[in-house]
Amino acid sequence: MNKIRLSLLMLLSYFSANAQNTVKINAAGTGNSEVKISKHIYGHFAEHLGACIYGGFYVGEDSKIPNTNGVRNDVVAALKTLKVPNLRWPGGCFADTYHWKDGIGPKDKRPSMVNTWWGGVTENNSFGTHDFLNMCELIGTEPYLAGNIGSGSVQELADWVQYVNFDGESPMSKLRRQNGRDKPWKVKFWGIGNEAWGCGGNMTADYYANEYRKYATFVSDWTNTGALFRIASGANSADYNWTETLMKNIPGNMLSGVALHHYSVIDWNKKGPSTDFNEQQYFTTMQRALQMEELVTKHSAIMDKYDPQKKIALVVDEWGGWYEVEPGTNPGFLYQQNTMRDAMIAGVTLNIFNNHSDRVRMANLAQAINVLQAVILTKDEKMVLTPTYHVMEMYNVHQDATLLPVEVKSKDYVVNNQKLPAVSASASRDAKGLTHISLVNIDSKNAQEISLDLPGTKSGGVTGRILASSKLQDFNSFENPKKIQPAAFKDAKLNAGKLTVKVPPFSVVVLEVK
Repeated sequence: MNKIRLSLLMLLSYFSANAQNTVKINAAGTGNSEVKISKHIYGHFAEHLGACIYGGFYVGEDSKIPNTNGVRNDVVAALKTLKVPNLRWPGGCFADTYHWKDGIGPKDKRPSMVNTWWGGVTENNSFGTHDFLNMCELIGTEPYLAGNIGSGSVQELADWVQYVNFDGESPMSKLRRQNGRDKPWKVKFWGIGNEAWGCGGNMTADYYANEYRKYATFVSDWTNTGALFRIASGANSADYNWTETLMKNIPGNMLSGVALHHYSVIDWNKKGPSTDFNEQQYFTTMQRALQMEELVTKHSAIMDKYDPQKKIALVVDEWGGWYEVEPGTNPGFLYQQNTMRDAMIAGVTLNIFNNHSDRVRMANLAQAINVLQAVILTKDEKMVLTPTYHVMEMYNVHQDATLLPVEVKSKDYVVNNQKLPAVSASASRDAKGLTHISLVNIDSKNAQEISLDLPGTKSGGVTGRILASSKLQDFNSFENPKKIQPAAFKDAKLNAGKLTVKVPPFSVVVLEVK
């Protein structure tokens, strides 16, 4: 009997290993209730952490590096190309120790502060509210301000909203005009605290729900139009009770979004290196990244109980890979390199967000420059675009496009008797009628041939781009900044609604079907 069982297991293993990868795309969309993939899923995060702001975005007006009002011109150009839809600031943990009035007015009059969360460095507040919001205008992105409810008062946050948004006569609008800005910036996105369960105050869910109600009451646009998008500090990964408590205790008319934070971390006590990792470490990282599917599904199900019409967004405003810092760098600065492993994290995560865009309508990669899974690295006058940057640039074709639901059947990627689906996919149709399909093969050794069924799609031709490299550990360095960059992809064949694609190991492909 044991031999028969063993033979059956071997047979099942054989067929599993040799099963065909298939992706069925519903080219008709989601029917009467078409779902748009919000561009805000592709948001970014800029915290006062390490060299993200100072030395990253901001070098000062006197810098020899070309800049506009102290903001690097090359960074602005790169983020414009990326089509960054929103940028979260000033934190993160930093947000709940930040007092915005310290960062306005003449720069030589602004008080210094100690960044107690990240490295214990002293900051001079030369980059503040005007600097950030004016920079957002340069980039063409919407600001997302994270309010201080940990060490700040209700009055302080209400004043900040009035300062940046009110066009009439008031104490705060008068102060704004004195500081050189006549018209308000009209900031829509407001976070009511950050990680209230941890660095934002170590609150219980019940306590935070009451605090949220209090602060959100005074985060007003003064026009009674409900135009502000108020986001609650949400759960840490799989803390489903947190989401349940907020949805149960906060009235829907006070709540626009509920946040969720999840990082692809091997082990919080031993995160592993950013570049010199082995296959098991890679596999575990991808396991953590793919957990996002379960998290989004379960948090959404809880939200559905209280908000069946899906008016409230799930906002994944911190996500990405987290490893040990680069050797010789300040451990509080969270500076890490960015390899093809990070491209895999970005590809599969964005596919998950796209496929759940009925509920996930905003997200923020952590972080934009020189911190964690950055899209840009800087060193003096040099700038590098990371593999993650290139994935997000390739995927920006999905922004505000109509979701085309997909059914994926994938071969397994197997390491040490553990397995994950090798293939990930999402699809959309843009305003011009073009279909875009993003495919990821996380398998570190094997190419995946994928058969895609596109019923109703005319055989008008297919083009594509690919991000790939010879080693998983490859990255773009300051010495070789273009080692990894998108290239034309020609290994796709379309015939009568059937598309056959061969995707190399650990690569990302984005196709355009006419």
